[in-house]
Amino acid sequence: MNKQVKRIQKPRCFLVYALAPEELPAHEANLVFNDFIGDKSLPLAIYHDHFIGEPGGLAIFYVEDQKQRDALLAQNHLKGWHVEYQPLIFSFSPSAFDEQIAFTLKAYRDTDWSILQKDKRPSYGNPAHEAETAQEE
Repeated sequence: MNKQVKRIQKPRCFLVYALAPEELPAHEANLVFNDFIGDKSLPLAIYHDHFIGEPGGLAIFYVEDQKQRDALLAQNHLKGWHVEYQPLIFSFSPSAFDEQIAFTLKAYRDTDWSILQKDKRPSYGNPAHEAETAQEE
């Protein structure tokens, strides 16, 4: 774990990157990860997704205080997993996370987040099957 994580005291979002043990099938890993992000004793999860290729996932949690930070760091859902916790600089709240998306798109790609949010992109493949297998369909 990043030694600086325990020193974080101000409210901010944390990125959690987690890889399941090799022997854990993707379907089971996704259930474990979903239990993790859904645990109401942990800080608010504002984003999550699962990985293709290697079972696991990433989540963004909004951590308001040291008690929530300590609960996140002490969670026991992902025992045996490779887990990394990274506090984020500009995403100091859920709305700041959203604003950071808008800023990145505008500043680096001259793209408007509010337009992309309305975009109805087609679904490719079968996301449910991909979640079950961690393989692109």
